[in-house]
Amino acid sequence: MTGTPQIPAALKKAQKLANLMDTAFRIPVIGYRIGLDGVLGLIPGIGDVITVAIAGRIVYLGKQLGVPASVRKKMIRNVAMDFGLGLIPLAGDLADFFFKANKANVKLMEKWWLDNHAEDVHSASQAQLKQWAANTD
Repeated sequence: MTGTPQIPAALKKAQKLANLMDTAFRIPVIGYRIGLDGVLGLIPGIGDVITVAIAGRIVYLGKQLGVPASVRKKMIRNVAMDFGLGLIPLAGDLADFFFKANKANVKLMEKWWLDNHAEDVHSASQAQLKQWAANTD
């Protein structure tokens, strides 16, 4: 194989959405990262609907990527737990800032993709190391 395996577009989109929803902003002084999920969750009713729709989009991107149903079930469970926590007044709003379901779902997607492309990644890494070694001599 020549070159590094490319990260699929669906995975890149999911990563961007998860970052936006879970870690887009850094709170000054303490350095903790929050995203739109926690902020939108503060809007009664509609905020939770918007966040679950975006989380559903990440699950759909996983399906486009080819993630198996067993992994997607775990992803849906994360979305359901995030949605359920968000419905609890005050405590749910606080939980939205700490439970990062979107990032967890993207990690599941990334792990699955890496497990299924480990040989390609290894081969590309070895080829790049050989090229680097040849250029340093």
